Amino acid sequence: MACDITKGRAKVCKDSIGGNSKFYPFNYLEDAFTVVNGVATAINPALTEVFAYDLEGDGNTLTQNFVGERANGTSINTQTLTLILKKMDASTSAEMNLIVKGYPMGVVKDRNGNYHLLGADDGIDFTVDASTGGAKTDLNGYTLTGVATTGSIAPVIDPLIIDDFLALVV
Repeated sequence: MACDITKGRAKVCKDSIGGNSKFYPFNYLEDAFTVVNGVATAINPALTEVFAYDLEGDGNTLTQNFVGERANGTSINTQTLTLILKKMDASTSAEMNLIVKGYPMGVVKDRNGNYHLLGADDGIDFTVDASTGGAKTDLNGYTLTGVATTGSIAPVIDPLIIDDFLALVV
């Protein structure tokens, strides 16, 4: 059967770190990457422009909830990305308007150096909370929550094409 499991997993070392360090959004492009066995192995030549958001702190998370539905014979992965961008300004507010209204896709770099492709099927739907905070130590900035649904866990970008991908950052 095509969906039978094929291997186990040994105990891993305690050498990974949680969280994310960069988010690379780009405008929706059908088949932005070629994906083979959960790895993005090639970049669509039509992808010519990628942006970069530096992430700091512990509130930048990616959660994937992959659920199979026995009764319907379906499965869906819900990818939820939370990003905290410090300090509100007019330029960033204008971009936040666009990110909510568009259908961006993106790649998030985790703190272990892995790049995960998000919104590969239909893009990411974002909600943006812009807040000045109340106390002097509260966040003055944006909290973005992006949700995408797809048929599998997010592909990891092949290390052999990372430099090519990063060369697209404007």
